[in-house]
Amino acid sequence: MSGAKGHPSSMLAGGLRFATLQELLDFLPEDERDLTLELRELILSEVPDLKERISFNVPFYKLHRDLCFLWPASVLWGARKTYNGVRFGLSYGTLVPGAEPYLQRGARKQVCWRDFSIVTPADQRQLGQLLRSACAMDAERTRGLR
Repeated sequence: MSGAKGHPSSMLAGGLRFATLQELLDFLPEDERDLTLELRELILSEVPDLKERISFNVPFYKLHRDLCFLWPASVLWGARKTYNGVRFGLSYGTLVPGAEPYLQRGARKQVCWRDFSIVTPADQRQLGQLLRSACAMDAERTRGLR
């Protein structure tokens, strides 16, 4: 979790660097850990072929390219916490039909997200549909169709 010689990495605010999902989970408060695990299970059950990796201190999931990520609010990007819960994001959300307005884009060019403090059955259905659409878009981009 720390950089060379025991000094924390300064990559993200707080100087933390997680090498594994378990290190991240151990760091999170219980509510964010539970929500992260719930969303992770949903993602991997919808698309079992996704590869999981830690990047920017949070889990990212990919087929050919990064497809989506989970960003718990306690893993800061910047000087302070700007939302609560866990953020689900589609890396190329603007290319996924139906992603907006369920997911927000804000001022981002391609990433769309939604912040969760609870995941309802309706959220599960919507996320499942978006993940399947994102996988289809990923396959098209890999074949050069987009």
